[in-house]
Amino acid sequence: MRVEVLYSGGKDSSLSAVLLEPFFEVELVTCTFGSDAWRHAEKAARALGFPFRTMALSPEVMDECIDLILRHGYPRYGISFVHRRALEALAAGSEYVADGTRRDDHSPMLTMSEVRSLEMRFGVSYIRPLAGYGRRAIDALVRRHFEIIEGPEIEKSDYEAEIRSSIKERYGEETVRRLFPSEHAQSRVMRRL
Repeated sequence: MRVEVLYSGGKDSSLSAVLLEPFFEVELVTCTFGSDAWRHAEKAARALGFPFRTMALSPEVMDECIDLILRHGYPRYGISFVHRRALEALAAGSEYVADGTRRDDHSPMLTMSEVRSLEMRFGVSYIRPLAGYGRRAIDALVRRHFEIIEGPEIEKSDYEAEIRSSIKERYGEETVRRLFPSEHAQSRVMRRL
């Protein structure tokens, strides 16, 4: 059985792939709006030994994402919107799809009704391997299985990087700082231990 995992190159999506590995043929998939940010995920996927591919999302998805962020004044709803569209695009040709969302995540996160809708509309099984894990447990597993780099300026291939870049192009750096006021630590997997 093959599972396609939405992949950023960070520790959460990498850990999800490793947890699924005993049960599935794992393929890592990074969504892109056309930038080359996906290359960071490709490098991490290669280091982990998993097959990798990209999947393009339409410019309309980015437009709607930015509209949601501007309307609400923060990124949560826009990032969750992109995540839903990415899962739907992946589900259209898959039997199993997965991601690295965690138990305590606020964004991106699907509600139970959204999960059921996705599964029913596409005939797919959606798997969240980290749904039962808290931050401390995830961090312990990451330390045991990966060498990572971490910090606020780490380049990786998540939605936020392309969203920030697109907002900067359209509205300027000040708008990006207003909508994404706090820098949170990013991670990228360098190798498997």
